[in-house]
Amino acid sequence: MRACVQRVGRAQVTVGEEIIGRIGTGMLVLLGVAQRDTEADARQLAQKIAGLRIFEDEQGKMNLSLADVDGAMLVVSQFTLLGDCRKGRRPSFVAAAPPEQAETLYGIFVDAVAEQGICVATGRFRQQMEVELVNDGPVTLLVESK
Repeated sequence: MRACVQRVGRAQVTVGEEIIGRIGTGMLVLLGVAQRDTEADARQLAQKIAGLRIFEDEQGKMNLSLADVDGAMLVVSQFTLLGDCRKGRRPSFVAAAPPEQAETLYGIFVDAVAEQGICVATGRFRQQMEVELVNDGPVTLLVESK
C-alpha cells in the first residue's frame, strides 16, 4: 500500500454537489492499494499513519500524533498513487489492485484507524471526487507498507 499523508487544517471530499466527508485539524490520507497487498499490510499501515508524530508541540517540534491533537483523518482511495511513469508519458497502473481487492483493503484500513479511537471520514470508492484541503505546514509524507 502507498499513502500520501498531508497534515491539514481542514479537508473535505465532494461527489457531485454532495460533501461526503469533512474534517477539521488532522490528516488527509490518499491511499493506493497494490496487487500484492494483504489485510496485514492495511492494518500495519493504519497503525503507522495514525501514530505518526507530525503535529507540533509547544516548542514547535513535530512530536504529537493525531490522537494527541484530537484530530481526525479523511481517507480517500487513490489508485493513481500506483502509477508507474518511468516509461513513456502515459502512466501504467498494472501494479494497482483490482477494484474489488482494493475496496476491501481500503475498508480494512479505515476500520483499523477507527479502532484506534480516531474519527475517520471517507471518500466514496470508485467515484469521481473533488478533494479540497488546507495543507498545514505544508507537511506531506509518502508512507508505504513494504
